[in-house]
Amino acid sequence: MHAAPFTAEFLVERESNGVRIDTFLERHLRNYTSWRLQRIVRAGGATIDHAYATETDRVYQNQSVRIRLLEPPDKLLGPEPREIPVLFEDPWIWVVDKPAGLISHPAGEYPVGTLANVLQHRIDERTARKGLMRPGIVHRLDRQTSGLMVVALCYMAHRGLANSFEFGRVSKTYEAIVEGDLRDDEGTIDLPIGRSSSGRRVLMSCRADSLDLRASKTNYTVLERFGSHTHVRVRPATGRNHQIRVHFAHVGHPLLGDEFYLPHGQLQPYKEKRRRATSPADDDEPDDVIDTGYALTRHALHASRLAFMHPISGLWMEFESRPPADFLETLNQLRRAND
Repeated sequence: MHAAPFTAEFLVERESNGVRIDTFLERHLRNYTSWRLQRIVRAGGATIDHAYATETDRVYQNQSVRIRLLEPPDKLLGPEPREIPVLFEDPWIWVVDKPAGLISHPAGEYPVGTLANVLQHRIDERTARKGLMRPGIVHRLDRQTSGLMVVALCYMAHRGLANSFEFGRVSKTYEAIVEGDLRDDEGTIDLPIGRSSSGRRVLMSCRADSLDLRASKTNYTVLERFGSHTHVRVRPATGRNHQIRVHFAHVGHPLLGDEFYLPHGQLQPYKEKRRRATSPADDDEPDDVIDTGYALTRHALHASRLAFMHPISGLWMEFESRPPADFLETLNQLRRAND
């Protein structure tokens, strides 16, 4: 026996004033394509203030839009049951502590095995129907970077967080272990970053021959020195791809275990034997773990603190995450070697 179609109701927010009904519904039902929503509207499944809607109707602020979901979602993320630490959750956002090795979102031929798939499973367990909501990945961490991420659960939260990240109203702090002994106890690396001209399209560089160079600034404070390595707290003032890794490598102190970036703008040689990429941003990720000689088998970067304004309540929120066991054990190994 089939379940009756689920009916969802939405109040039109100011930001959607004057848009077509399919556009409005697609914003709120992110697992449905515009084409699928248009079919439902044409079949008489939607109303605006209790009057049947047509697919060309526009919606206006404070109107009530109801839709009977006569068809299932057509771009549902494959849910993947896996436990990850959730530091905060409410109806609008989740703050999660992403483990290293987990890609942020699916792409291409790889619709599963990502943080988004794990969160879709968690959402489906908490909603009336599978696919009603979809996790909104507002920002990403590299596959082998661990730490804090905030995820939106609805359109308004996603829009608010995206604006905060775009206009620099988010405070992000990382811990890293870099090679060598940094000269200063604190400092700023202020070098533009662009896409590397090497032809490896996902890699970045501070070299003058890089493409689309953009202003980039990274602030750091030394936490501990080991002679051969330095433990630093890092606060990026901008948000370029691979920014922390590129900046420290360019000034001669690449991250311990970095897959790509060597001192002074050089890149690790490309390895032919690689698995297929699981994300466009990971096209160059290697098959094998990195042999650092320490407990870490990845690059030494952890997103340890995240602070932002809640996109709905406006409250300022701050979260902290202790580095994972492999990072902490590497610090202990460095201390023992330095005794």
